[in-house]
This record gives sequence, structure tokens and C-alpha cells, in this order.
Amino acid sequence: MKPPPRILGRAIEVHHPEIQRGCIHHAVFDFDGTLSLMRAGWQEVMITHAVEQLSRTPAAPPPEGWRHFAREYITRLTGEQTIYQMLHLEEQVRRLGGMPRPAAQYKWEFLRRLAERIRDRLEALRQRREPPDPYLVPGSIALLENLARRGVTCYLASGTDHPFVVEEAGLLGVAPYFGGRIYGAQEDYKSSTKKLLIARIIAENQLQGPELVAFGDGYVEIANTKEVAGLAVGAATCEEGGAEWDEWKKGRLLNVGADLLVPNWREADLLLAYLFGEVD
Repeated sequence: MKPPPRILGRAIEVHHPEIQRGCIHHAVFDFDGTLSLMRAGWQEVMITHAVEQLSRTPAAPPPEGWRHFAREYITRLTGEQTIYQMLHLEEQVRRLGGMPRPAAQYKWEFLRRLAERIRDRLEALRQRREPPDPYLVPGSIALLENLARRGVTCYLASGTDHPFVVEEAGLLGVAPYFGGRIYGAQEDYKSSTKKLLIARIIAENQLQGPELVAFGDGYVEIANTKEVAGLAVGAATCEEGGAEWDEWKKGRLLNVGADLLVPNWREADLLLAYLFGEVD
């Protein structure tokens, strides 16, 4: 049986104390759910959209039966580019005897619905009627500030389409910490994966694994980072209030190899002091 994690501070869980600490030079961040809460609720929008499509197929049970199915694959693919969830939906509609639309059409319908949901949030920030704080995972700015002081080069990598990521990172005040190194989903989705970005960062900077750290709430950036022996900090954030930890995220991130788990970035200074070998 795996031993329980060591707890640092109030809520930092250290699951792999054997990691090599103290040599981080580059950091990769996921965006939605890791730094940004702007799109909180996107899962429900996508699930509803998927259930509508699945329920129209000849083999469909009542809609309630599809909610669990849709939630499972949507959350499982969180961190991937949105198109992958839509490709899965297209495949399932076809498997159930339906006539699916192309995945790209499913994606744009989802984005249309999501845009309606978050329109007021975006306008409030564009017009500076609200500060960005309510739409940031707590402690995000402190985490980025601390990394900047240490001279760490940061990259923002998101499964959300590139223009949206650029605008929202600017509105939330996190864009300057990435110095133009912001990477969102592209139309050619196969050439803009997080795995390829991480491989490029390592190759261009001739990094050893522990010189790279990833911060994310999705399995993709955590798994891709562990594949190259980097350090991985999983953020099991609750995006719409409620409990401090998202237990589903927590289990998923642990299963794909996260070295540390946190519910947010409120203890950013202690977290980085540990990763840089300044505290035991």
C-alpha cells in the first residue's frame, strides 16, 4: 500500500519526496482551472451539449444515462485541446447509429454556448468594472511573482483556442509573466500539443528533467512532464466553490504521477521553497 503523503503547511501534499529539488529553470503552466477561473462551468456546458447529441441516436437510453457517460470522457480528456473531446463525441454518435456532424462543428457550437455563459465576466473585465481576483485561482499572482523573482522562464500552454487564451491571460493580469510564451490550441491541433511544446523546451534549452516543472489541473501536462522526468505539481482546484479540493481531480492527478498536490496556490511561497530545496 502506498504510504500517505507528507503534508507541508496546511494543504501541500508531497507524494514523491525522492524528487530532485533545487534546479528548476523552466515552468509550464496550464491555464483554465490552474490559473484562470474565467471559464468555470465549461464542463456543464459541454456535458449538456454532448447529451443532446447522444440522446438523438437510435441506441440512446434516456438523457440521464448519458450524463455520467459524457462527464467521464470529458473530464478524462481535460487538458487536451477541446477538439479531442469533440472527436470523441463524433465517434460515439456514429457508434450508436447516428449521423454525426464533424467534430469541428460540435466544437464551435460548444464555444458559442460557452461564450454566452461567460460574456458578462469578460465584459466586466474589459470595461474594468471588476478586478480580476474573482476569476483567478487563489494565490496565482503570488506564485508567478515568486517564479519571476527566481528567474524561472514560464510558459502558458492551454487546450483552449489561442486567441481566447491570449485575451483572457491579458485581462487576468498574468500575461506579462509569460513574456509572449503563450500557446493555445491551433486549427492544426496535431502540431500544437503540450507534449510537443515540452519536448521543444527541453531540446532548445538542453534541460535535464528536474530543471522543468509543470503546474496543472489536467492529466495531460502532468503525464507529459513525468514522461521526460520533470517535476509535476497537480492543482486539484474546485472551479465553482464548494469543497477546497476537487476529489476527482485529486485522484486523477495522483494516478498520472503528480509529485505534489495542492488545492490552490495560497501557499505558493512554501511550495516553491520546497521545490527549490530551501526547506525540508
